[in-house]
Amino acid sequence: MAGESMKKYILAHDLGTSGDKATFFSLDGKLAGSHVYAYDTAYFNGNWAEQDADDWWRAVQVSTKELLKETGISPDEVAVISFSGQMMGCLCVDRKGNPLHKAIIWADQRAQKQAEFLQSKISQWDFYNIVGHRNTASYGIQKFMWMKENRPEIYENTYKMLNAKDYIVYRLTGKFYTEYSDGNSCGCLDIKKRQWSEKILEAAGIDGDKFPELQPSTFVAGGLTKEAAELTGLVPGIPVVLGGGDGVTANVGTGSVAPGKTYCSMGTSAWITTTAEEPIFDEKMRIVNWVHIVPGYYAPNGTMQSAGGAYSWLKETICKMEQYDARLNGKSPYDYMNGEIAKSPAGANGVLFLPYLMGERAPRWNPDAKGAFLGLKAENTRADILRSVLEGVTMNLSLCLDVLRTQVSIDEMVVIGGGAKGSVWRQIMADVYNTRILVPSVLEEASSMGGAITGGVGAGLYKDFSVSEKFLEIRGAHEPDPKAAKDYQERKEVFDACYFALESVFKRL
Repeated sequence: MAGESMKKYILAHDLGTSGDKATFFSLDGKLAGSHVYAYDTAYFNGNWAEQDADDWWRAVQVSTKELLKETGISPDEVAVISFSGQMMGCLCVDRKGNPLHKAIIWADQRAQKQAEFLQSKISQWDFYNIVGHRNTASYGIQKFMWMKENRPEIYENTYKMLNAKDYIVYRLTGKFYTEYSDGNSCGCLDIKKRQWSEKILEAAGIDGDKFPELQPSTFVAGGLTKEAAELTGLVPGIPVVLGGGDGVTANVGTGSVAPGKTYCSMGTSAWITTTAEEPIFDEKMRIVNWVHIVPGYYAPNGTMQSAGGAYSWLKETICKMEQYDARLNGKSPYDYMNGEIAKSPAGANGVLFLPYLMGERAPRWNPDAKGAFLGLKAENTRADILRSVLEGVTMNLSLCLDVLRTQVSIDEMVVIGGGAKGSVWRQIMADVYNTRILVPSVLEEASSMGGAITGGVGAGLYKDFSVSEKFLEIRGAHEPDPKAAKDYQERKEVFDACYFALESVFKRL
């Protein structure tokens, strides 16, 4: 057997929507290489979205082997395997772990009728206070109810219902488990008691034994089996740690591991998440609560639908000129867009943008909400219109931040994701949030990093989650401009008023 001193790397798998990213981190927190293996999603029937669980398993095998090859790291040097993975899915497997159908993923919305049935048994407010989330078609239990109603033979033969990473943990160890963050995404976890909710299971008519045993994210499910070691190119016996759902591993990867530590992920969709000692139950149910990966904590969160998505829409529809210039000069269109935006002052000379291009989750929870430009005048420029889009997205997120601040003191925030690349947008965030914005050196690896840290703590390589500071390297900061911050505070009230003025019209549009 290789000596413990040989164990120099953590292998983290991030099972996302578009593929699996296998990443090596050295024990001192440095990224040592990553390899992505893509897989497909089938979108059909209007709002169905499915993936093949065999594709996940193939992705893990191939990405692991390729990563070993590309980095030259020896299988003997791998200390632990851990995960971050897409949440809110439904994959039913039999006793031997064979998938009984294509996995229904988080983006699937087929279970509307089941969510309505559940609401006839438990009010939204009661559901929210048990689970920390609203009852919608997005979560696991509603999808499982759909399965029971529409594919009864599959439901009958189901031994366990799993999320993506839990299925891979089974393939690597032969053991069925889930942990609290992914359990939370099943929509039937009592987040205060950290156990499956009898009340919700009974109302849903679902057998609780069909859910896997709950454990902390740091739990070692078992050692890598001989068969799985051969298929992945690793050595048998490596501890496999459960890891967490990707939304929550990102908390760990951004250093949001103690009360008040907060991050904003600005991708296609965007969210602000903090760390708190108790769930934040907002009386208007604008934000949701996840069970944190760090034991004893919660991760209150507000997620919006179309953030970077709105900026991307702007690029595709209005910024043809910037796209042309970018192609000509081998640059990103966003460089040119940001240059234009910098010409418009804070407040975009009165132009407001409502960023509801795909309905809205937090803070509106209105699938009928639509996007809008308001306040246009003859003197407005193209720069004002472009700037208003970034401001609208940021003001919408800021409304979620205001709810979090009712319970938690937040004076700085780490930003990650594609939207964190441009300094113009980062300064808008600093001014709108009225908080210091911290920019890590790596913007796209938070979930993988969080999975790796969770694995390291689980395997006893680190004392606790404070080690995330070693992984997180801050390369820059933006301070809020006091005048802009004050102006945005007033502007936000107008932004809010515009939404409510149009609320009754959206359905008719």
